[in-house]
Amino acid sequence: MLDNLTNRLSGVIKTLRGQARLSETNIQDAMREVRMALLEADVALPVVKTFIAQVKERALGQEVIGSLTPGQALVGVVNDELTRLMGAQNDALNLAAVPPAIVLMAGLQGAGKTTTVGKLAKRLKETQKKKVLVVSADVYRPAAIEQLKLLAEQVGVEWFPSDGSQKPLVIAEAALDYARRHFFDVLMVDTAGRLAIDDAMMQEIKSLHAALNPVETLFVVDAMQGQDAVNTAQAFNETLPLTGVVLTKMDGDSRGGAALSVRHVTGKPIKFIGTGEKLNGLEPFHPDRMASRILGMGDVLSLIEDVQKGIDQDEAARMAKKLKAGKGFDLEDFKAQILQMRNMGGMASLLEKMPGQMAEAAKGIKGDEAEKTMRRLEAIINSMTPQERRKPEILKASRKRRIAAGAGVTVQEVNKLLTQFEQTQKMMKQFSKGGMMKMMRGMKGMMPGM
Repeated sequence: MLDNLTNRLSGVIKTLRGQARLSETNIQDAMREVRMALLEADVALPVVKTFIAQVKERALGQEVIGSLTPGQALVGVVNDELTRLMGAQNDALNLAAVPPAIVLMAGLQGAGKTTTVGKLAKRLKETQKKKVLVVSADVYRPAAIEQLKLLAEQVGVEWFPSDGSQKPLVIAEAALDYARRHFFDVLMVDTAGRLAIDDAMMQEIKSLHAALNPVETLFVVDAMQGQDAVNTAQAFNETLPLTGVVLTKMDGDSRGGAALSVRHVTGKPIKFIGTGEKLNGLEPFHPDRMASRILGMGDVLSLIEDVQKGIDQDEAARMAKKLKAGKGFDLEDFKAQILQMRNMGGMASLLEKMPGQMAEAAKGIKGDEAEKTMRRLEAIINSMTPQERRKPEILKASRKRRIAAGAGVTVQEVNKLLTQFEQTQKMMKQFSKGGMMKMMRGMKGMMPGM
């Protein structure tokens, strides 16, 4: 997402190299390119006009300080303005209400509302220790209620039963009564969507809002809709007192302009961004971090948060103790590393938050392919005996053939795994000796999908 915009802005910065200061002429040329980049990214025209005017005003005549190049100085201005455009800071969910705090989800069909309910319920349960009840008032879409039930089971929250013969308002009021009587902290209400905005849909959600009086009314919108996402957000904002926006499918091939336009057009903060179908694919939207990613500077803070969430502290401590004792790194440990990587969203997800060349490397990794590779590696290790995992050196031709047959792969793939394992093993030896820089150099080509 936003790759094209990042590449165009990088090109603008390169054209300013070697110039002593930001002048009216070079800013004019640079802003023409920035304008084209934003329009190509599907950013709304009024937003582009305002943004360009503000960058020009701030950049014009700005002295290039110390060792900064004019390109770097412009990046500073553009970064500040992009951050301000998207909302300056993250707006967290406001659940300060007499329990249950009600969260009402709105949006068109196909935007990912029901999946977002599951992701957000998981987040509230795990990070804020909330007791969450979810209910579906979508009586029109086949299997919508069943989908939410399955999601609730997966994330470990309670689901309130409903069916297509009931009125949405009756369902919502019954769920609210149940939530009050059973002392739930949060009630999340999934509403019906349509393929397009219509009066009946708007009237229904208005009546639900009036009856429930939610503390949060979140509009869920598909980032891949581009300009349509902004128009839809505006229409909902005129009907409902929205408190925030959730942008879904931010990992898609979209041009990403919705992320830059929605806040400016609606005046409502983007609270979360969703990526992929996995239930951990929801993260708070930080405008400053998104601006850094757009400008190719990475998002190291989000990267650290992903690692902290995904890593098993007990497993990490066990590994460190084992290495310190000089017991070596075996295939069981390698398998544990693969599982940790999957928990963190995969290598592509981590690399795209890294600055510069590491983010470039992520573009060559397709998430689905990396996930399949990791599963295949896991299957190969699972096909080995405990002794073979502890002592990979005993794996000769006949054993490799048996393992390949058990995992449903070729012998060449078994050999490839062993090569990756040996590289990782060398890296771990360097780490146990305190050679951090050698270890970092050894990482190249080590992980699945790289």
